Amino acid sequence: MDINISAITEAVLKALENTTEAEGDIPVGISNRHIHLSKEHVEILFGAGYELTPFKDLSQPGQYACKEQLTIVGPSLRPIEKVRVLGPVRPASQVEISRTDAYALKVAPPVRESGKIAGSAPITIIGPKGVVTLKEGCIIANRHIHMSLEEGEKFGVKDNDYVDIDAFGERKTRFFDVQVRVHKDFRLEMHLDTDDANAAGLKNGSKVSIVK
Repeated sequence: MDINISAITEAVLKALENTTEAEGDIPVGISNRHIHLSKEHVEILFGAGYELTPFKDLSQPGQYACKEQLTIVGPSLRPIEKVRVLGPVRPASQVEISRTDAYALKVAPPVRESGKIAGSAPITIIGPKGVVTLKEGCIIANRHIHMSLEEGEKFGVKDNDYVDIDAFGERKTRFFDVQVRVHKDFRLEMHLDTDDANAAGLKNGSKVSIVK
């Protein structure tokens, strides 16, 4: 049987090229548990007139990690300490945790887009000067991708589309129904919580690809 070495070589090179492209599309940012606060709650937790202290810029313009860290408590009464506050302040306070955190706290947060807190789980936040108990505001953030207008055109998607994502980490995984957020000020990055990232063997800077 004749073997066409040239054709086989060409096919292998093409496959390698496609794999590299698939693994190099979208960088991953892993989001640990964190807190967004309203101005009112900043002053309750830290004192009247208190201003959050920027510590490190995040990937999305205008967003930053603060030096401030707080304690959260649920019905289990087992506190999770040193939960980072993210700035700037928001109209309503919100706590984002993983499913693993939810088991420890014994809360039942829904999977939601950030900011959609109506009907979400209650949780208590403890600060150095006071305590805030949110009747709603604890969520597990949905999987989502930030991208600019130009990047949206490149990938053929628009704001609030949903796509499937292939992750090529140590444990190859496909994530379904990932929300796309397109805005002129966004920078390309897929956000996963620690549970999703660990399950797929991903780390900050790993690359994933939209399933065509």
